[in-house]
Amino acid sequence: MRTFTFNEEDRKYIVSEIDKFMSSDKRKQMLDGDRYFRGEHDILKRERKMISKDGTTIILTNLPNNKVIDNQYKKMVNQKTNYLLGQPLTIQTEVEQYYQSLKQLINKNFLRRLKNVGRDSLNCGIAWLFLHYDDYGNLNFRRLKPVEVIAGWKDDERTILDYAIRVYEVYERKDDKEELVRKVEVYHADGLARFDYNDGKMIQTENKSYFTVIDNEKEWAFNWSRIPLIPFKFNSEEIPLIVNVKSLQDGLNSILSTFQNNMEEDARNTILVLVNYDGENLEDFRKNLAAYGAVKINTVDGRAGDVRTLQVEVNAENYQAILQIFKKAIIENAMGYDAKDDRLSGHGQANQLNIMSMYSDIDLDANEMETEYQASFEQLLFFFDLHLANTGVGDFDGEDVDIIFNRDMLISESSVIEDLRNSVGILSTETLIAHHPWVDDVQKELELLKAEKAESELYQGTFGLNDETSDDSYADE
Repeated sequence: MRTFTFNEEDRKYIVSEIDKFMSSDKRKQMLDGDRYFRGEHDILKRERKMISKDGTTIILTNLPNNKVIDNQYKKMVNQKTNYLLGQPLTIQTEVEQYYQSLKQLINKNFLRRLKNVGRDSLNCGIAWLFLHYDDYGNLNFRRLKPVEVIAGWKDDERTILDYAIRVYEVYERKDDKEELVRKVEVYHADGLARFDYNDGKMIQTENKSYFTVIDNEKEWAFNWSRIPLIPFKFNSEEIPLIVNVKSLQDGLNSILSTFQNNMEEDARNTILVLVNYDGENLEDFRKNLAAYGAVKINTVDGRAGDVRTLQVEVNAENYQAILQIFKKAIIENAMGYDAKDDRLSGHGQANQLNIMSMYSDIDLDANEMETEYQASFEQLLFFFDLHLANTGVGDFDGEDVDIIFNRDMLISESSVIEDLRNSVGILSTETLIAHHPWVDDVQKELELLKAEKAESELYQGTFGLNDETSDDSYADE
């Protein structure tokens, strides 16, 4: 592990890492993913141009220049996020106290933050969650923007964090004015260091431990045995989703914008054919035509002058076909699914095989994302176990626990329920309940079944009933 003393050599190293990251293709891809999700596409910079007589490029301002965005990329990001992270997580462990403690940590607030982390990892290839204690002593979580974090890894597979550098900008008030200043944070084995960063120079402002404990009015500083910064990767290569679909999204926007341009062009900006016209140059002719909407025609050498137009017919069917090709290509390259897929149409209810076929791509991609997230949750559970031990809740180190991601998939509930019914006696009750489409909390459902069974036994005991008693026996009496 790299040890930082923040001497001159360390500071030069940090500045060098910052400079490399800021100009890297990786950060550019992160920025592209983030801005495309927010609707800031390249089409917004589009200009209609032509080559002038001297060979220079000039911008045409008298022609329609629509900038239409059909944000299929954002749709894919939200689709994939909600598919894997849209449903509550299921916690499975045989230790009841451990289960209840983890439920308090993995609460609704955490799940909401986890969905945002999912969007970050899709847009940027990797997302970051920082664990810290708030002012009330509660374990809390904070998202760090991926475009601000530079990770230093111990291993070539980029799985063990050695250190991390965060570069960000904030507004500070100086001399009654707000100024944008750059800050640097370094997360390392011995704590968190903060710096002001100006003109390539770092001035340290703070160096502290990750948390403190107050005992008998005395403050004790402590560090975790690992850096409390958890990476959540979209894939092992940390490649953002935008890399796969940016050119297709740009093509879709371009086709829509061009189609609207063609539909808006009228007789004053279509192609004009001048026959025996003797007058000013074409630039002045266009200007007068746009201003007055009329043309004076002369007769030259006994031949009548004329003005005709070349009409460019816009074939909407061709545009529609190209649009469908682009949309389908975006879905396939993003490994999503089409909710209007033909496999869901037709007579009767879609069968489970058709549904599974439609979800095959997104399910395959979600498998890799879940593998990375399961590894991240292993790191989270390490800190959760330490927190529970440090706060006196209990020592759960080594206890088996499974975190199950419940995918938000359209299913044929009747088919699933029928399969579960046929599996009674083959699989455990807990496994069957975990896969039932109506159950979100397996432990709660097991407790309800247990309480229901106890109530039933109490009822039978109170009225002298047993399993062998039937309505026929009462009829005989």
